Amino acid sequence: MEQFKESMLSLVTETSTNLPADVRRAIKDAAKRENKGTQSDLALQTVAINIDMAVTGCAPICQDTGMPTFEIKTPVGVNQIAMKKQILEAIVEATKQGKLRPNTVDSLTGKNSGNNLGEGAPVLHFEQWEESDIEVKLILKGGGCENKNIQYSLPTELPNLGRADRTLDGVRKCLLHAVWQAQGQGCSVGAIGVSVGGDRASGYHYAKQQLFRELDDINPNQELAKLEAYILENANKLGIGMMGFGGQATLIGCKIGSYHRLPASFFVSVAYDCWAYRRLGVVIDPATGKIKRWLYKGDTPTMKMAEAEHLPLTGREIRLTTPLSETQVRGLKVGDVLLLNGMMHMGRDVLHHHLMTHDSPVNLDGGVIYHCGPVSLKRGDKWFMNAAGPTTSIREEPYQGEIIKKFKARAIIGKGGMGGKTLAAMKEVGAVYLSAIGGAAQYYAKCIEEVEGVDFLEFGVPEAMWHVRVKDFLVIVTMDSHGNSLHADVEKASAAELAKFAQPVAL
Repeated sequence: MEQFKESMLSLVTETSTNLPADVRRAIKDAAKRENKGTQSDLALQTVAINIDMAVTGCAPICQDTGMPTFEIKTPVGVNQIAMKKQILEAIVEATKQGKLRPNTVDSLTGKNSGNNLGEGAPVLHFEQWEESDIEVKLILKGGGCENKNIQYSLPTELPNLGRADRTLDGVRKCLLHAVWQAQGQGCSVGAIGVSVGGDRASGYHYAKQQLFRELDDINPNQELAKLEAYILENANKLGIGMMGFGGQATLIGCKIGSYHRLPASFFVSVAYDCWAYRRLGVVIDPATGKIKRWLYKGDTPTMKMAEAEHLPLTGREIRLTTPLSETQVRGLKVGDVLLLNGMMHMGRDVLHHHLMTHDSPVNLDGGVIYHCGPVSLKRGDKWFMNAAGPTTSIREEPYQGEIIKKFKARAIIGKGGMGGKTLAAMKEVGAVYLSAIGGAAQYYAKCIEEVEGVDFLEFGVPEAMWHVRVKDFLVIVTMDSHGNSLHADVEKASAAELAKFAQPVAL
């Protein structure tokens, strides 16, 4: 199969840069439901522009290209060992080209392999079937939504919903809770794949397999079909909204499968996926390795997402240039839309841990820290950003408050919000949390005029401290220096809505 490696490189590239047709339709429907002029509406408009930009530039939709997971079906007699070797070669090449971010880290040493290969990475599941062709499906599921996966062991007590029993109604409660607990940290609007039953390992695997279903298919099991429709309708009543900003659209898909289980165990496993729902597939000629046809693509090539190439501004946006003063920051309030200009500094988990006990290589007084692990490439000796959207901020909660106080940083940019320790430090020092639109990696990469330097490259590209100059970098104030948090408000309000579903429901 001399063309198999190139076919796999095409599959990885297309999956990273081009959302499938069913996902595009679902996002368009979500945008139609959203109230115009709200933060969620602004986020959905940004997402639409980003999707178009990614296709046009053949660049990652989201900088977090996740752990590539392949589901492969082969006829009897096909050499799976040779196929695996060529898939790995394609992954290395895709990483080199900037279609994938180098995401694979040794769990013991913390060292990034730099090429997305390592023990257990990428994930390859082979299965023989009786068809004559090879089928390869791929999903790229980022860490932010992967962290919001959740597994329940029934019976259990659920916040706001009470007891969930070993019944279909108990499953219903678990799924509503799963959507609620993700909030904006999973980059809603999102979708869930669900496994009822199995053991702990097979349950999670089968839940992720459900994400390979078309969003608009109908479950052949009538009971599960009714539950899928119920969850899709009612999860959107929780008011979580796009990126957790509050709103009418929270979920775009719910797909449920059922496995047999042990009498002693009743697991409900949920795989949460974000709006950047990247999964495609191909049917391969086993003689040549050439792609015979694509799966999921549909009318994707002709489906434009955005109504305009640029985000329409209202004139009420506040333009600020870094470094920021305490007076400027104290004057901001939750809901303000900012256009930032000047220098900002990217840093994630490893950097934050490092800065707790070390000095910063640059002056952060009045500065902006951007929670971002970019896809960075070099032209000659100059770096540029191939994708640069925000990462989930809550991971930095153990460190962020201390770092704000230690370095007098005035603004933190990320997605999903942060907790009470960070909010308290912002109030004390005079700092704000600014929400960028999760997954909008091309939109924000185009706001970066220049990469002026990088420190700690030994941490790996996603964890290094990048110093970038930006122009009109769009963000929304969602935590201010007066103790207000949109994220806390939406979580509280959506909890009250969730509690309305506590009573049993006959599906």
